[in-house]
Amino acid sequence: MIITKLPKVETTIFSVMSALAQKHNAINLSQGFPDFKVNENLIKEVTKAMNSNFNQYAPMAGFMPLREQIAQKTEKIYAILPNPDTEITILSGASEGIFAAITATVRENDEVIIFEPAYDLYVPAIELQGGIVRHVSMAAPNFRPDFEQLKRLISPKTRLIIFNTPHNPTGSTWTKDDLQTLDLLLEGSQILVISDEVYEHLIFDNQEHQSVLSYPNLRKRSFAVFSFGKTFHATGWKVGYVIAPKELTAELRKIHQYITFSTVTPIQVALSEFLKNEENYIHLASFYQEKRDYLCKLLTETNFRFSPTQGTYFQLIDYSKISDQKDTDFAIWLTEKIGVATIPISPFYQNNNSAKMLRLCFAKNNETLEKSVEKLSKL
Repeated sequence: MIITKLPKVETTIFSVMSALAQKHNAINLSQGFPDFKVNENLIKEVTKAMNSNFNQYAPMAGFMPLREQIAQKTEKIYAILPNPDTEITILSGASEGIFAAITATVRENDEVIIFEPAYDLYVPAIELQGGIVRHVSMAAPNFRPDFEQLKRLISPKTRLIIFNTPHNPTGSTWTKDDLQTLDLLLEGSQILVISDEVYEHLIFDNQEHQSVLSYPNLRKRSFAVFSFGKTFHATGWKVGYVIAPKELTAELRKIHQYITFSTVTPIQVALSEFLKNEENYIHLASFYQEKRDYLCKLLTETNFRFSPTQGTYFQLIDYSKISDQKDTDFAIWLTEKIGVATIPISPFYQNNNSAKMLRLCFAKNNETLEKSVEKLSKL
């Protein structure tokens, strides 16, 4: 008989809603993946790499030319130059990077503080290591980090803090003041940080992404996690990377080598070429802001309430004028009866928050967005 190590874990809400969308032939605005094509030049680079026989194992830490391009890109954006040999690791998706960092650092009864609503990977990964999760709640509608609550939760048992900006599922972003406050709060402690920055380029209204890499004292204690899948509209490739100090990187790699060992080679080779041209990523914010603005314009003709998202490719909508149903029930009804699949917010909280909000993914063709809102406008 199997005794489960994760008794509270069921199928993720992303899988549930995508399966429901498929079953009912609904438009899928739930799971966060684009429905438009990957850049043709990037596809050509992958094909070229395959035809050039880059089809065997890559080095465990990643294809060195790609790590070198990441270092140069990081210097351009954040004015720090990580060592590609000892501080950059390519992994099979940002999820593996987060899991490996948690596994490398959290021991039984260590406490880990996360901000909720929280991406659903964090808690199971912590609990698998015997860690104890502490929650800082970010309240609707602005979902700002509560540093007074964080300060109260920090104890001698605190091993790790995990935060995410731009934030999934809410689309909120951390500010310069937020990072400086966290920096001061952790001064003199041995607490480590995982900074989930997979939407670093998807930030709107002339904001600048605030990375832990830009703050020297935070950088010394942090794993900064990034995603090529999110950046280049290729979520199915599952390629990400982690930047961390030499000592933390060494521990991360000890775990990575026994999870996937190495990440798909031809895609790494292709990305190393694609990154040489910064035009391939510097306009992503304006590209997605146009989509956000178009979706928001369409939504003004509905009975949903919303504030334009600050980052990511997700938009929250408030349905309290339409229904009193719990968000999970309303999301299922919306999929089955209206034909639009969304993501409810309560599964991202420890106690199923009662806010009547849903998350829409707008990484879609305009036609998809138009068809979706046409259905939603009937409510």
